Amino acid sequence: MLRTILNAFGVADIRKKLFFTAAMLALYRLGAYIPAPGINVSAVKEVSSNFGGSNVLGFLNLFSGGSLSRLSLFALGIMPYITASIILQLLTVVLPSLERLQKEGEVGQQKITQYTRYLTVALAFVESIGYVFLFRSIGNESGTSVLGTLTFPKVMLIVICLTAGCTLLMWLGELITQRGVGNGISLMIFASIASSIPNGITKWWNNPDQVFVVMMPFIALAVIVAIVFVQEGQRRIPVQYAKRMVGRKMTSGGSTYLPLRVNMAGVIPVIFAASIMAFPPTIGQLLNTPAALSFAEFFSPNSWPYVLGEIFFIIVFTYFYTAVTFNPVDQADNLKRYGGFIPGVRPGRPTAEYLDRVLSRLTFPGALYLGAVAALPTILISQTSANFFFGGTSILIVIGVALDTVKQLEAQLMMRNYEGFLK
Repeated sequence: MLRTILNAFGVADIRKKLFFTAAMLALYRLGAYIPAPGINVSAVKEVSSNFGGSNVLGFLNLFSGGSLSRLSLFALGIMPYITASIILQLLTVVLPSLERLQKEGEVGQQKITQYTRYLTVALAFVESIGYVFLFRSIGNESGTSVLGTLTFPKVMLIVICLTAGCTLLMWLGELITQRGVGNGISLMIFASIASSIPNGITKWWNNPDQVFVVMMPFIALAVIVAIVFVQEGQRRIPVQYAKRMVGRKMTSGGSTYLPLRVNMAGVIPVIFAASIMAFPPTIGQLLNTPAALSFAEFFSPNSWPYVLGEIFFIIVFTYFYTAVTFNPVDQADNLKRYGGFIPGVRPGRPTAEYLDRVLSRLTFPGALYLGAVAALPTILISQTSANFFFGGTSILIVIGVALDTVKQLEAQLMMRNYEGFLK
C-alpha cells in the first residue's frame, strides 16, 4: 500500500489532484476557526461547552467539524446543501418538469444543480437567522451576552456572513469533485467528523464507565469489519456477448459480468436520514418554548424515536437512491443494443424484470445493514454512562467515504498501469 501511495505521488496529474484536495480541506478547516463578526468569542465558548453528542446541537456541531460551537463563518457546515439535494431529488419524482430535466442528460443535470444551489442559499439564509436568535436565547438563559445588543444591521451582517460561508463550502465541495480526488461534499463531512477523533478518544479514555472503556474498541472494530465486508460485497450477474458484424469486421463474442453491489447507495442514505432526523429537534431548539424543547428532547440523537426514525428513512432512501442511480430498463436496453444477454433470460423486458428482481432482493439486506450499523452502536452506547462522540452514523460515513475515495484513486492509478490499493 505504501508503494502504491508513492506511485500515486509519482504521477504528476494525480499528485496535483491530491494536493488540491488537501488544500481545499485545509481551507475548510481554517474557516471553522474564524469567528463570525459581531460575536463575543469567550461567551460563545462558554455557552457551547455543553454541546454534547447526546443532543441535536452536539450532533450538528459534529457534522460541522466544531464550527457551530465556535459560531464561525462555516457554522452551518454543508448540511443546507445536503438538505437542498434531498428536496430536489424528491421533487424530481413528484414534478414532471424536473423529471424531464433529469432525462435530458448533462444539460438537464446542470439545471437541477443550479436549482440546488439557489435552494441551498435560501436554506442557509433561514438557518442563519435561526442560529442567531438561538445563540442569543441560550446566552440569555446562561447569563452571558453572546451577541451583545442586537440591531437589524448587526443581525444582517452575521446572517450574510454565515450564508456566504455555506455558499463558499458548496463551491469548495464542487471544486474538489471536479479537480480533486473523491466526492467533495462527502470529503468535507469526513473531515468534519475526523477532526473530532482526538477529542472523542480523550473522552473515551477518561470515561468513568470501565465497561465502556474496555468494550468500545471491540465494538468499533466489529462495526468497521462489518462495514468493509458488506460495502465490498456484490452479486455478479453473468453477461454473454454474441458475435456480430461491425462494419466489415466480425467482433468476437465474450463473457463478462454485471456487478450489483449489496449497498448500491453507499453512505448517501445515511447522510440524508441524519439530515432529516436533525430537522425536528433543530426547530424545537430554535423555537425555545417548553413544548418545543420537549419535542426536541423526544427526538434527541440517542433516543429511541430518533433511532427508529433514522432506520426508517435509511431504508426509504436506500431504495430511492438505488432506483435513481441504477435503472434496470436502461441497463437491459444497453445490453440488447450491444448484443449482450444474460444466460437463461431473454433480452429486453424480461432482462429488465430480472435485474429489478435481483436488485430488490439485494437492496433489502443492504438497507437493513445500513440501518443496523447506524443504530446498533448508538443503542449500545446509550446503555452506558458514556457521552461518546461517534455513533454508527459517523463511523459508517467515515469508512464509506474513505472506501469510495480509495476506489477512485485506485481507478486513476489503474488507468496508468499502477498496482491499486484493493486486491
